[in-house]
Amino acid sequence: MTASTGISLTTLAQQTQAAARQLAVQPTERRNDAIAKIADALESHAAEILAANAADCEAAKSDGIASALYARLKLDEAKLKAAIVGVRDVGKLADPIGAVQIHRELDEGLILKRITCPLGVLGVIFEARPDAVMQISSLAIKSGNGVILKGGKEAIRSCEALVKAIQEGLSQAGIDPAVVQLLTTREETLELLKLDQYVDLIIPRGSNSFVKFVQDNTRIPVLGHADGICHLYVDRAADIPKAIQIAVDSKTQYPAACNAIETLLVDQAIASEFLLEAAPALQAKNVELRGDERTRDILNIAAATEADWSTEYSDLILAIKIVDSTEDAISHINTYGSKHTEAIATEDAKTAQYFLDRVDAAGVYHNCSTRFADGFRYGFGAEVGISTQKMPPRGPVGLEGLVTYKYQLVGNGQIAATYSGANAKPFTHRDL
Repeated sequence: MTASTGISLTTLAQQTQAAARQLAVQPTERRNDAIAKIADALESHAAEILAANAADCEAAKSDGIASALYARLKLDEAKLKAAIVGVRDVGKLADPIGAVQIHRELDEGLILKRITCPLGVLGVIFEARPDAVMQISSLAIKSGNGVILKGGKEAIRSCEALVKAIQEGLSQAGIDPAVVQLLTTREETLELLKLDQYVDLIIPRGSNSFVKFVQDNTRIPVLGHADGICHLYVDRAADIPKAIQIAVDSKTQYPAACNAIETLLVDQAIASEFLLEAAPALQAKNVELRGDERTRDILNIAAATEADWSTEYSDLILAIKIVDSTEDAISHINTYGSKHTEAIATEDAKTAQYFLDRVDAAGVYHNCSTRFADGFRYGFGAEVGISTQKMPPRGPVGLEGLVTYKYQLVGNGQIAATYSGANAKPFTHRDL
């Protein structure tokens, strides 16, 4: 039985699947109207949502929640307003459903189309991230998918208030509210991971250990990343004030984010000049610095250990290493990085391109903060998560990651035997 509905999770998943199949065939206008009504309902219930989140935050503080998790949990008025803007933006995006990717005549009167369609039902499991409820629900509705949400225990009141408003908006738009469901217990998480008959994709959002747990305990395809170990490499041709600004933003703008840098690599040719200016700027933002031996010859900071190069701090801690060349920086990144987002600061366009071409990551940046690795900032409206896998979708995943395609073939009595054997009729294979 689910804690919130009193029915079995299998029954709930069946209901979501049935609702999703109905949603999948709704016209664009109907799905957009549902998204608009969800945004309206979130606005009208803002006071309840913020009160629920305040109660979650208070309880989490009492339980000694880690600062990185608390930052993700807290939903203030500005953050809620921004999330609702994101919901409305999803409604303005192009419809990802029904796009014709291939339109081909195989033979006269035998026409093939490849057309985009929804995945079906998404299972989204996240820790203390109530804003994920709004992002993912709006993207799911836009792409014609159902979604079963499982938030962390820290965010239970927030998630319940949000899903209540979302389901109200769906009902007002004439869409079955069962298309968005919420689970609330750890036991339900384990059960959800076994529902491969009803759930088509699992999206985990949380710590690396949490994502690995999900990946290890389901047969359902998983979209996500276990680690967010990002680097900024400051090349010998860097503009130092610009590079410092990028480093400070990449580390401190939101240190709990998976796209914040954890390691700063500095070319030995400018190490002393750069670090003597950069260290005070970072320390002024309360960043704890750890350095390799050569860095500590310049700065009076704690020693970095081998473990630091492969640690995602999600906090105001930064490891620093001096490298001899761009090749050394690339080698370090490709050894220790998590294939998330990597950046180079340099005024040498040739070096920058060399770095962008050879670093193995979903996002490679030149002269800008790693914090831009985000679906909203990419113009996706919102994101369901970030994927570091090689197969697409990769990087911040918006609507395109929530659709698949089907082949539709329309004929007039044609049979395969006509096109095989000694007197086989040839295919025309003409794109229309």
